[in-house]
Amino acid sequence: MAAALVLAAALTAYLWAARRARRPWPAARTAAMAAGALVVLGSLLLDGEGRFTTHATQHLMLGMVAPALFALAAPVTLALQAGGPRARRRLRRVLHSRAAAVAAHPLTGWSVFGGSMLALYLTPLYRLSLDHEWLHEALHLHFLTAGALFFWPIVGVDPVPRRLPHGGRLLAVFLVVPFHAVLGMALLAAREPIAPRHTLADHRAGAGLLWIAGDLLGLVAALVVAAQWMAAEDRQAAREDRRSEGPVVPAVDDGG
Repeated sequence: MAAALVLAAALTAYLWAARRARRPWPAARTAAMAAGALVVLGSLLLDGEGRFTTHATQHLMLGMVAPALFALAAPVTLALQAGGPRARRRLRRVLHSRAAAVAAHPLTGWSVFGGSMLALYLTPLYRLSLDHEWLHEALHLHFLTAGALFFWPIVGVDPVPRRLPHGGRLLAVFLVVPFHAVLGMALLAAREPIAPRHTLADHRAGAGLLWIAGDLLGLVAALVVAAQWMAAEDRQAAREDRRSEGPVVPAVDDGG
């Protein structure tokens, strides 16, 4: 499977770079990278014999779980620490480009992420993807990309242009939750399954999964942002405490 080979190559390159990093690389970030690769591989191996619940599970794994884990793995930061001077200059040039600024803008991720969900399930696109394997695979790649566009500037720790403050990131997560609610309600209200090969019961189960699991994953993302916010506040408080203490002046022994 080509996808498995790509995932193995990416994970191998990540582990190699972690060994070359100029500073000790956090094990939690390596674990996030490995978990993300396993989620992608697991989603592609799901075999539900054309069940809508299986497709919904795949899209949640590829569009939310895996991108969030990859964002927490901080591969860009790792590349900056492990790469040579020329590679670091090129990567910084990309990070400061206009294209990167547009891609990392929260509105870009919000619109692509939410719009993709609505476009797939509320138009004939989903039925077409069942009949054309190349389209189905392209949609998997698209959802992984759309999830990365949304989660990288929100929960990621890599440098991105014009990162929102933590309050803004938390708001961005809450604003994307209604997409799953609207989509779930629309699909549950349908009197026929989304595709002829699905049963109505399977259709409704998949709709409920998209709604409930999507909201729960959004809540987890909000908790991650909140934890990052508190950690940042603690680091800022520690820096201010060190500045307020000032340099320590040794006592002078006058010999008395």
